[in-house]
Amino acid sequence: MADPQRARKMADRIKEVVARRLDKGLRDPRLGFVTITDVRVTGDLQHASVFYTVYGSEQERADSAAALKAATGMLRSEVGKNITARLTPSLEFIADALPETSAHMEDLLVQAQQRDAQVRAASAGAQYAGDADPYKHDDDEGDDDDVEREPRA
Repeated sequence: MADPQRARKMADRIKEVVARRLDKGLRDPRLGFVTITDVRVTGDLQHASVFYTVYGSEQERADSAAALKAATGMLRSEVGKNITARLTPSLEFIADALPETSAHMEDLLVQAQQRDAQVRAASAGAQYAGDADPYKHDDDEGDDDDVEREPRA
């Protein structure tokens, strides 16, 4: 098993190489606006999972996934030329769920704001249920502290 720091450095290097190659462009017209978000390398440095997002519709995402799958061999060759490792790791492209997760989080934040507004509106004319000052003070009349109590048996 390789050093975790070495695996992290290799993952960063693979991310740079793949992103640079995609920036130059592939000859596949199906490839859309792809962003490499993360790369994770296994402990033995034999396999790399490349996470990506695609800007666009569901059809563009599917087309980009097919284009990346078709270009995996070429991208692996490019990675092999640009890293200093005895063996080139295999690449697996995984669509990152980042856009869907962020959209879900935004929906939750909107719901929370609506509920806060409802609570704020409901509490606008509200008053406390008890006295304005519910705490006991030493100068209160009718304190029971002065009354002597019988000792318990």
